[in-house]
Amino acid sequence: MVDTNSIAALLRRVAASGDVPGVAAAAATKDGVMFQGAFGIRDLATGAPMTTDTVVWIASMTKAVTAACAMQLVERHQLSLDSDIAAVLPALGQVQVLEGFGSDGTPRLRASKRAITLRHLLTHTSGHAYDMWNADIARYIEATGTPGVISCKNAALLLPLASDPGEKWEYGIAIDWVGKAVEAVSGQTLARYMQHSIFDPLGMTDTGFKIGAAQRQRLARIHTRTQDGLVSTDIEIPQDPEFHMGGGGLYATVGDYLTFARMIMHGGTLNGVQVLRPETVAEMSRNAMGDLVCNPMKTAAPPFTNDVDFLAGMKWGLSFLINPKPLATGRSAGSLAWAGLANSYFWIDPKKQVAGVYATQVLPFFDQKAVQAFEGFETAVYDSIAA
Repeated sequence: MVDTNSIAALLRRVAASGDVPGVAAAAATKDGVMFQGAFGIRDLATGAPMTTDTVVWIASMTKAVTAACAMQLVERHQLSLDSDIAAVLPALGQVQVLEGFGSDGTPRLRASKRAITLRHLLTHTSGHAYDMWNADIARYIEATGTPGVISCKNAALLLPLASDPGEKWEYGIAIDWVGKAVEAVSGQTLARYMQHSIFDPLGMTDTGFKIGAAQRQRLARIHTRTQDGLVSTDIEIPQDPEFHMGGGGLYATVGDYLTFARMIMHGGTLNGVQVLRPETVAEMSRNAMGDLVCNPMKTAAPPFTNDVDFLAGMKWGLSFLINPKPLATGRSAGSLAWAGLANSYFWIDPKKQVAGVYATQVLPFFDQKAVQAFEGFETAVYDSIAA
């Protein structure tokens, strides 16, 4: 029997200290769920407590789910990893590269050197960038009046590339285009496809783009860290969007997301339900970007994100961050991970068969106190298993 008291004690201290308003976390081993806990407040404006079934915006943790949908379609030969994606998404056959700006501020664009593939999109090597981490794309959006991606307006995706496909890792809107590809070949909205192909089979009853009435009663507010402390906000993803944001639109509980993580950890099957083939998960779980590495993400929007500096040599799979060396927390080399903008995080360790999900709802991203708490949680999970 694994003793999880130390995990709970750590998270209780984090919430009690006020480092984050509230936190929910869950972890599993090969034998099943080993820990679920929630501490602190989910809404500082009302004092409502964080609970294990609190619904949170998981933001870019959506990306791995969208990637799983795309890889199901690769299995069925409806999508190809290395063909020109313009056959499925004609708009990406017309996309240009942003070279800079003229003296009058007009964007200077040129043709792309090569076609974009699904592999490029899944590995963030397509050239697409987020304005939060790319000042040139932010300037382009301002100059052209293009809406931001969180608006969930189709026009938000009609951005130029920041670099040629295949030449650089740059975090951006690529997975939103993957969601569009899923829709194009399946004939379904991304929400419906995910529901039928991922959520229903796995029993993920609290995950979706639309916040249902039952979920809204348990919804955590997103808070911002200001000079005066943490303040609750009304930030919410549009509930009647023009497109479902495959790169960051999902809401979920940590328990639901742990179910998805366990499916990946077990090679695509959980509780007798096969979502992906073992060989597909193996392909998703290895370096898919060759000699490229994940570049540091320098903020161009400090209210929303801090700088994100990766350990040297970090790689990207389809679509996970992969650490090539063991981490001090106990995480094995070759593990999978990523995060969400409001400081939610997960990892999947196929070697030691450990997975964990942690969520608070705080901006800006990569908040020092939230990250320290996540690292403490991860360390405590490994320590409890080793004890």
